[in-house]
Amino acid sequence: MTDVLVAGGGPAGRALAAACARRGLETALIDPDPHRKWANTYALWADEVPELPGNAIAAAPAATLAFGTREHRVDRAYRVLDNAGLREWLTDPKVQVVTGKVTGAEHGPHGSTILLADGRRLAAAVFADASGAPKLRPPRAEQTAYGLVLPADQAERLAPADTAVFMDWRDGTDSFRYLLPLGDGSVLVEETSLARKPGLPVSELAQRLHARLTAAGIRPAGRVERVRIVLDVPVPKRGQAVPFGVAGALVHPATGYSLATALQLAPRVADALADAFDAGPPAAASAARKALWPPEARAVHALRRHGLRALCGMSPAQSAQFFDLFFSLPVPAQRAFTSGRADLPGTAATMAKLFRSAPGGLRRRLLG
Repeated sequence: MTDVLVAGGGPAGRALAAACARRGLETALIDPDPHRKWANTYALWADEVPELPGNAIAAAPAATLAFGTREHRVDRAYRVLDNAGLREWLTDPKVQVVTGKVTGAEHGPHGSTILLADGRRLAAAVFADASGAPKLRPPRAEQTAYGLVLPADQAERLAPADTAVFMDWRDGTDSFRYLLPLGDGSVLVEETSLARKPGLPVSELAQRLHARLTAAGIRPAGRVERVRIVLDVPVPKRGQAVPFGVAGALVHPATGYSLATALQLAPRVADALADAFDAGPPAAASAARKALWPPEARAVHALRRHGLRALCGMSPAQSAQFFDLFFSLPVPAQRAFTSGRADLPGTAATMAKLFRSAPGGLRRRLLG
């Protein structure tokens, strides 16, 4: 019997599997295509995971800008990740890699039996699910995006070289632009719908981006990235499995970011599993869930979901106005809301500052 079996070969699953192996737990990772390349671009704030090795960083933009109705320089370093380097960092040779699709799991006092599509049954003391968003009844609040990777000389018509544009709401539509230098002479340009229920169709975002690029004299061609992130995943219910990553509601409901949170929490979950392992599988899984969801994190998640509901109801003008206010806050306040997953005082204080500074119409929307 394997000590820990992790389903899902993305960054979250690999981070957890490697952390468990480093704690001396016999660990396996299962995925339908475990050696596939990670296609989309990942980024995070540098202060979220300061221990990132150099080979996991593809680009460190010299400046990060955000636009509501006016320009804001974000005094917080942003990092674009190198997928190959990130994967190398998250790979531990002691983790057994299994090719297969998980279709279910049976749990008991002595561990779990994981059922695969080809009929195999794998035994593990603890089963961790990092396989992606759970199946939830539609409609769900989603963040959607469509992006093209362009040569830097073309992208310079949209933003200065070596500059990340975190969001640009200036044209008054219900989607914003996101520009990210990739460190290889190219730039990812995305049209993004921040939060909508149901999500804005990716095809609509593609049409908007193509029209925008054509109007700027840029031929809309290049590698395509499509994004669809479920935002309103509830805190997992009690059970013997350990949901992790997107499956475990680690996506920030109001921003769509989750990778940094998964990288931060993987060692804590592995420590909890290892420290409680001798007490039996149910106790170890319970300890891991408690490490993931202390009371403060649950309270912050509820506040963030309130923020999501407010964002879903904003008009384009209110969205631009809201982000003008947000990026006018001190960086510690911005960091508390975007990255302080268990920082209940900081999150509440930031939301209160935004509410107090908002004009009447936006204030009513923030009340929900």
